Amino acid sequence: MQVLQNISLKNYNTFGIDVNAQQFVSVSSIDELKWVLAEYKSADKLFLGGGSNMLLTKPINGLVIHLNIKGKSVVFENENRVQVKGFAGENWHEFVLWCIEQGFGGIENLSLIPGNLGSAPIQNIGAYGVELKDVMVSCDVLDLRDFSVKTLTNEECQFGYRESIFKQQEKGNFIVLSVILELTKSNHNLHTSYGAIQEELEKMGVSNPSIKNISTAVINIRRSKLPDPKDLGNSGSFFKNPVIASEKYQALKVVFPDMPQYPVSENEVKVPAGWLIEKAGFKGKTLGNYGVHKKQALVLVNYGGASGSDILNLARLIQKTVVRIFGIAIETEVNIL
Repeated sequence: MQVLQNISLKNYNTFGIDVNAQQFVSVSSIDELKWVLAEYKSADKLFLGGGSNMLLTKPINGLVIHLNIKGKSVVFENENRVQVKGFAGENWHEFVLWCIEQGFGGIENLSLIPGNLGSAPIQNIGAYGVELKDVMVSCDVLDLRDFSVKTLTNEECQFGYRESIFKQQEKGNFIVLSVILELTKSNHNLHTSYGAIQEELEKMGVSNPSIKNISTAVINIRRSKLPDPKDLGNSGSFFKNPVIASEKYQALKVVFPDMPQYPVSENEVKVPAGWLIEKAGFKGKTLGNYGVHKKQALVLVNYGGASGSDILNLARLIQKTVVRIFGIAIETEVNIL
């Protein structure tokens, strides 16, 4: 372990934004993390995992700590269920595939989500009708106030739609070290009705899907719509799907009869942000070396050499335009730094 000076973070964020960190260190154990925190107690710090849910808009004048703590194992199992522990530095998609290989079900719909395990509880990652909160038992965190390791239960994480205690009351206080998920070994609860999963399974000729079939279908769908960050800088979905009152939706539907929605409660519906952005005319829009992806309006992209400020200005323009046309505010899903 070595603390490096003036290091580019271009290869440590999926947008490929080229900004420098004044200091940078990669830690591969909890002991190394505690040592760095104690040694650099007074330094401003940024904790970095897979770099998949962030937009860097300026140089980092402090210490960037890359959380590279890895490991995964079964910590409990019986005939029907299993609890699996994964550390923060594990790649999320590789972890999902490992679970599927073991026959463990419950997160197959979350295949190909970019990033590492450490960010999964922070965002309460979700896709195709499944969220992390549906399977997470607990997570271990490091409390930055006293360097103690604490275990937070699912309930204590206060999960919401792309929300958690880590983004609200305890923002900046906890570092996620590991998560424990409870998955199924048999009688899997398959989710195939959301999005185009069923249609993709039919294309695959699958009528009685396994968890691996569903994972493959999700991977196929995501690859057909979303660019690989290795090829084109992006952070996946840049915006959250807004939740609005059912009454407001009905009024908008008079003007926009094809506006889709998903029920959230008796009085609320979720409207796809991608649909709003596309209808606002931004899908495929290119502004020099950045823009909106041609296949998915939720995804902002860096074609190479764009700055974080470029991407942020585009995001703000999209937000203002969507409010002007629809009267709906859409929030960013990524962290702006």
